[in-house]
Amino acid sequence: MIELYPVFLNLKDRLCVVVGGGNVAERKVQGLLHTGAKIKVISPELTETLHTLNEEGKIIWIPRGYQPGDLQGAFLVITATNNPQVQKEVFQEAEERGIPCNVVDNPQLCSFIVPSIIRRGELIIAISTSGASPAVAKRLREQLESLFSEEFSLYLKVMRLIREEILNSNLSSEEKERKLQTLALAPIFNYLKRGDYDLLMAILEKEGLARTRAEVFSLYKASTERERQD
Repeated sequence: MIELYPVFLNLKDRLCVVVGGGNVAERKVQGLLHTGAKIKVISPELTETLHTLNEEGKIIWIPRGYQPGDLQGAFLVITATNNPQVQKEVFQEAEERGIPCNVVDNPQLCSFIVPSIIRRGELIIAISTSGASPAVAKRLREQLESLFSEEFSLYLKVMRLIREEILNSNLSSEEKERKLQTLALAPIFNYLKRGDYDLLMAILEKEGLARTRAEVFSLYKASTERERQD
């Protein structure tokens, strides 16, 4: 068994090629859209969603089958077609060019695998069973999705504000570290999940985080405004 090395790639403005235009290709493209990558899709046909993305200028569509040379300039390649010959040809070109390539459901033709992913704002959790059981990876993702609810996105926004204010303060390095660790252990996520903003404000006031307190109040006000509109 090959030991895999987990890594998060910065794909912003880099060319990613997806070979295939069906439902699987659509899922792969939607995953890439989060990254700010330049996405080129090579396929004679597209799903309705991919057609819309092309019309909106979010992807580049090459309306034909794969041809040798199509991977020139690519940083990453995903093959989402059930044509075995195309799978082999794309993987071979990717290997020759030194481009990471994933052929969906064919681990023998992959230089990387795509994990099951949970996104909560700035939190990204990647889950992999190293190909042993994608079904198990899916079950684990579903369990973790309930543990890390949507409020976790707001929680990380608050923790970023806290960290920035503490690091920019005139406190000693030791005191900064103490505050960061104390607030990381505080039940801030639970307060946000329950909507207990008074308790959250009390913690921020106690720690002398006036700027963060004002920012959180603005976030809370914007959130309540959206709820009223809904």
